[in-house]
Amino acid sequence: MLYNIFMNAFIEYIAIFFALLIVLPFHEFAHAFAAVKSGDMTPKLYKRYTLNPLAHFDITGILCFVFFRFGWAKPVPVNPNNFKHYKRGCFFVSIAGVLMNYLIAFIAYPLFLLAQKYVPESWSYLGKLIIYFPLFLYVLSINFFVFNLLPIYPLDGFRVLDVATKRRGKVYYFLRNNGQKILLGLILLGVIANITNFYYIDILGIAMNFLRGIVSYPIELLWNFVFGVI
Repeated sequence: MLYNIFMNAFIEYIAIFFALLIVLPFHEFAHAFAAVKSGDMTPKLYKRYTLNPLAHFDITGILCFVFFRFGWAKPVPVNPNNFKHYKRGCFFVSIAGVLMNYLIAFIAYPLFLLAQKYVPESWSYLGKLIIYFPLFLYVLSINFFVFNLLPIYPLDGFRVLDVATKRRGKVYYFLRNNGQKILLGLILLGVIANITNFYYIDILGIAMNFLRGIVSYPIELLWNFVFGVI
């Protein structure tokens, strides 16, 4: 019994690790690709124009992914002053990563449905790994999409907001100067909520769950219809 529990947990973490090898580098490479196409060679100079996971991993972000199913990678260095069209370049670079994550989620979900349907139970733990991998690839991609679109510095959502708005009021500068502290505080509230079962204080978790339901609905609706899943 304990062996099965241990093996199931082990297989889950292996699947998460392999999923992260795709989710994180593809997200950051999309930023780098958009920057280079916009005229900025900075990602290439810093050797971030690559799909190599080691170039993009951030330890704290990885741990948050493993334990909370959302996290972050090292931001790709970009110099907007090199863009051919400043605002257009800023917008596309900001949005490129999350669009890549949504595309991966769109591909991963039907792979999960296929694995769930056709992988035989006799394959035991190997079969579970084959099922878990596209599942976590989908879940982590959706989580990364939602998390990074939150309008909190230094996330992509704040950068999109930065491009879209002209006014720079007190709220903007507060979020700009204290974004990382706010983000860590929200994550800490989530940890406390899990320990104490006071889930109503998990503001980030509540917001993530709500937004996940919205952005995942079109993908699941389409592919469930295609595969006849009720």
